[in-house]
Amino acid sequence: MKYINLVKLCVGAAQIEDLIAWQSSRAWPEGQPMHVTRMWPKREDELLAGGSLYWVFKGQILARQKVISLQEVIGADGIRRCAISLDLNIIRTQATARRAFQGWRYLTQEDSPPDLSRTRPAEVPLPSDLARALADIGLI
Repeated sequence: MKYINLVKLCVGAAQIEDLIAWQSSRAWPEGQPMHVTRMWPKREDELLAGGSLYWVFKGQILARQKVISLQEVIGADGIRRCAISLDLNIIRTQATARRAFQGWRYLTQEDSPPDLSRTRPAEVPLPSDLARALADIGLI
């Protein structure tokens, strides 16, 4: 089945453990962690057909969480926003260089990094400048 993913900078988190700690420290509505964003994904059906939110830490995609649902939330300022409900399980992925950007971007299945196996629960990421240089010449 075809689906689309999202990719987002994990602002304020230097490593996956920071994201895990932050999500664990909150009481989430319905028990699911959420990421609230201003824009509603136009490709909602494709995203909900099996997509994930891939997290970028210091210039590298290192983890993902399956998208459970999208919910409308209205901020204190009266602006409509999209709350992306995520699975509790954070899945580590192969380190993949990603340039900085604002907001989120779509990520196709074909361009999504593979998950790390359970027997290899972590991967030491390349230094950001090296990963960026390798990505620029198409090696990663």
